Amino acid sequence: MSDYHPSADPELRVTGARVAIVASSFNDTIVEGLVAGARATLIEHGIAESHISVTWVPGAWELPLMAAHLADTEQYDAIVALGAVIRGGTPHFEHVCNACTTGLMQVQQEFGLPIGFGVLTCDDLAQAQARSGTGQGNKGAESALAALAMVKQLRLLDV
Repeated sequence: MSDYHPSADPELRVTGARVAIVASSFNDTIVEGLVAGARATLIEHGIAESHISVTWVPGAWELPLMAAHLADTEQYDAIVALGAVIRGGTPHFEHVCNACTTGLMQVQQEFGLPIGFGVLTCDDLAQAQARSGTGQGNKGAESALAALAMVKQLRLLDV
């Protein structure tokens, strides 16, 4: 077992890691902020820009399928899934959120590959904007950091 604790590692570095970002183009102005936050965080923590790929899918519903495809290539050490689902007036919100969450968890478990979960599930546009802007609180950045912490933890266990 490893005694590694991510919060005690402010300089988190994962050398040579390859990370795929899969992003939903639905609510793209929000998701573009998440992608920017994730990319900047990955680079800040030592991931070469050439080791980061970004793949866009139509919506959050499609994120698990693309994540599974990317995991199956065995080219990546982690995936960061980014999207924004904003509550409307019908139960559609719950169906999409539940399917996306469950699907991404299944991919993570099936492939043993960390997936940073950066899919916003917000009641309104203002909440989504607050979680996807520049600076602290960008959930894309937080998801990328969580994925890197898991890559490091898994590498420590494999030693």
